[in-house]
Amino acid sequence: MLKKVGILANGGDVAGFNAVIRGIVKTAENKGIECYGIIDGYNGLLKKNFEKLSTAAEGEAEGILPKGGSIIGSSTNANVFNYKVVNEDGSVEYKDLSDVCIQNIKDFGFDCIFTLGGDGTQKSARDFSSKGVNVIGVPKTIDNDVACTEITFGYNTAVSVAMEALDRLHTTGETHHRIMVLEVMGRYAGWIALESAIAGGADVALIPEIPFDINSVASKIQNRRKRGKEFSVVVVAEGAKPKGGDIVIKGKRDNGAGVDNTKLGGIGEIVAKQLEELTGLEARNTTLGYMQRGGTPTAFDRVLSTKYGAKAMELALEGKFGTLAVIKNGKLDYASLEDVVGRNKKIGAVSGNTEESNIRKVTMDHDLVKTARDIGINLGD
Repeated sequence: MLKKVGILANGGDVAGFNAVIRGIVKTAENKGIECYGIIDGYNGLLKKNFEKLSTAAEGEAEGILPKGGSIIGSSTNANVFNYKVVNEDGSVEYKDLSDVCIQNIKDFGFDCIFTLGGDGTQKSARDFSSKGVNVIGVPKTIDNDVACTEITFGYNTAVSVAMEALDRLHTTGETHHRIMVLEVMGRYAGWIALESAIAGGADVALIPEIPFDINSVASKIQNRRKRGKEFSVVVVAEGAKPKGGDIVIKGKRDNGAGVDNTKLGGIGEIVAKQLEELTGLEARNTTLGYMQRGGTPTAFDRVLSTKYGAKAMELALEGKFGTLAVIKNGKLDYASLEDVVGRNKKIGAVSGNTEESNIRKVTMDHDLVKTARDIGINLGD
């Protein structure tokens, strides 16, 4: 019998966080279950920072469906299995503080913890599950790269923002006869770049899964000029890289071990400069950045997030812990967190693009790739 559950949002901000929280809380309230927000992701679990959530009038979760961000905060640097601790003498060491979190869960009486996040968040969820905690995950990331599900919440909103940016860049490019480059997010998976390119009528889409030949891109633009088209629009994922090259790293963060500390950015500027040199056309880069994360969710993401929240609560009521709420064949379902993690089994292991990671990338037989090629979008190969 479930009496009390906790909800934590972890990782980068996305539109739809609050809609998921609302879906969980409303479903729980109908069953007489208390819900608490765990403030600032796994940090809140470690620091025992919990806040009661309610959809009643003036309750913390009332009226949050259209609201962007997360009312319970989030964290991008909290790997409690390998937590950065600064000692009094200024020295730094990393400690496994997961047992502190588990004790906090027991002391407060949580019967289940819902983890809203991407591959790193769900890796920690799996690690907690293996230590006996009742956990259910909900797949979040604008990159759409969580394994075992067809779509994550937050992705559709990010694509919609990128599409609107492309619509605006089209008019500027056409007016001034320029190459307009749009750099979008997508560290190791090119879903945003590919889908926004199709939706926004781009001529080129460069994604991490296909190392690009800049000469191929230049040829596409030159062929357009021969047909009287004096401008082109190029979408570049931040994790795109040239053949024989590597991703562009803007900087390194010091957010602790066991999290992805590389900060990407800059490939759009490089592509714009190279295309300007190769084609003789002026080229301008726009980096969309955090615009993709913020703001109110689309109707699609509001519905998807609500479905995910309700499904997660249903799984808890059915006692199906250690799972992730997913979409399979267009329908709500669930997958084992063990399957989501894949070969990345080591407790506290680094999340992200490692050989052991099980992130979902664009495959060459995917309908989006086939469609892009059919309508003449150059993919850099």
